[in-house]
Amino acid sequence: MSSIETRPVSIDTEPLHSPANLGIGASSEGQSFPNALQGWLAITAIVLVAVDLRPAIVSIGPVLPSIRHEFHLSHATASLLTSIPNLLMGSLALPTPWLARRFGRGRLLLVALILLCVSTVARAFSPSTAVLLWTTGGVGAGIAVAGTLIAGFIKANFPTKAALLMGIYAASLSVGSTITAATTGLLAGYHDRGWRFATGAWSVFGLVAIVTWMVVTILEHQHKMKIGRLQLHHHVPLPLRNKTAWMVAMYYAFNNFLFYAMLAWLAPMFLESGSSPTRAGLILGSFTVAFMFGNIVFGTLSRSHDRRKWLAACAVLTSAGMIPLAMLPNLAPFLWISVSAFGLGGGFTLGMTLPLDNTHGVEEANAWNAFVMTVGYLFAAGGPLMVGAVRDLTGGFQLPVWLLVAISVATLAVTPLLKPHQGRSEITAR
Repeated sequence: MSSIETRPVSIDTEPLHSPANLGIGASSEGQSFPNALQGWLAITAIVLVAVDLRPAIVSIGPVLPSIRHEFHLSHATASLLTSIPNLLMGSLALPTPWLARRFGRGRLLLVALILLCVSTVARAFSPSTAVLLWTTGGVGAGIAVAGTLIAGFIKANFPTKAALLMGIYAASLSVGSTITAATTGLLAGYHDRGWRFATGAWSVFGLVAIVTWMVVTILEHQHKMKIGRLQLHHHVPLPLRNKTAWMVAMYYAFNNFLFYAMLAWLAPMFLESGSSPTRAGLILGSFTVAFMFGNIVFGTLSRSHDRRKWLAACAVLTSAGMIPLAMLPNLAPFLWISVSAFGLGGGFTLGMTLPLDNTHGVEEANAWNAFVMTVGYLFAAGGPLMVGAVRDLTGGFQLPVWLLVAISVATLAVTPLLKPHQGRSEITAR
C-alpha cells in the first residue's frame, strides 16, 4: 500500500493562513492565503472553541448535590451527567470524519457548536430527569463532533507545529474548565435559580465560539471558491491492526478515565467530608488550574517524536498525587490534587499529540484521532460511573479513589509501549 504522503487531500483541508507569515511553517498540502491575519484568526478560533468544550461538563460537579437533591438521583445515576457526554464523545468520533467529508468540516463543526450551546441552555430548564439526561446527550454530541474535528483542522493548517497547537488547544480546554470550576458554585449561591443559572450561563462561551467559527468557515469557503480547486476525497480506514494505535488509545483512555472521574466527583467528595461549597469549588479549581499548567509545560518540554519519558513522568506524577488523596484526603488536598492534575494535564496534551506523531496527512490523522477518541472516551465514560456506583455500594469515597490509583499505575505500565513508528515512509493506513 502506498504511503499516505502521496495521496490527494480533501478540499475541506485547505489551509486558511500563510504559515510563512505566521512563522508556523509551510504546509505541503495545498496553497495558503498570503494573509497572516487569517492565520491568527484560525488560532483564535481554535482557542475559543476549546474554551467552550468543557464548561457544560465541568459545571455539573460543583452543583451535583443540588441536582441530586432536586431530582432524587442516586450517585450512580448522577454520574451519568458526566458519563453520557463521554459515551457520545467516543461513539460519535467514528462517524464524524465521514460526516466531515460529506458536509464539510467547517459547516459540521459550526452545527456541533450550535447543538452544544442550545443543549446547555435547554438543560438548565429541565423539568424532569429524562429531559435532564436527553439534553446532556445533546451536550455530549456537540462536544464529540467539535472535538474530533479540531485535530484535523490543526493538522491541515499548522502541519509543522501540530504539537504546539495541540498544546494551545489543550490549555484552552483547561482555561474553560478552570473558570467554570472556580465560579459555578459562586453563581449558584448568588442567584435564585441556583444550579440552573450556574450551568446555563456557560452558553455565553458557546455564542462567542459560534460567531468566531462562522467567520472562519466563511473565509474558508471563499478561499475554496477563489482557487477553484476540486480535489478528491480519500477515505483512510481506521488503524485497527496497528499495535501502536491501540497502545496510544489505551494511554488516552486511562488518562481520561482518571480526569473525568476526578472532574465529576472531587467537589462532591469534599462536600461530603465537611468542606463548604466555596472550598470544594476551589479544590476543583486547583485541579483544573494544575491540569492547565500540565498541558502547557509538557507540551513545551516534549519536542521529540519519542515522548515516552515525558508520558511516564506524567503517569508518575498522577500516581504520586492520587495515593495521598486515597490515604489521607484532608491532608493538604490542594497540594496532592494539584500534583495529580499536573500529571494528568501533561498526559492529556501528549496523548492528543500521539496520533499526529504517527501519521502523515490530514485524512490519516483524522482516522487515528477518531479511533483513539472512540476507545478513549468510551472507556473514560466508566470513570464517573465507577466512582458513583462504588460510592453507593460502600457508603464512602475511599475505595473508589484507590481504584483510581490502580488506573494511574496501569497508565504508567503502558508508556514503554508508546514508541512511535521509526520510518515515516512505512506509515500506512492498514
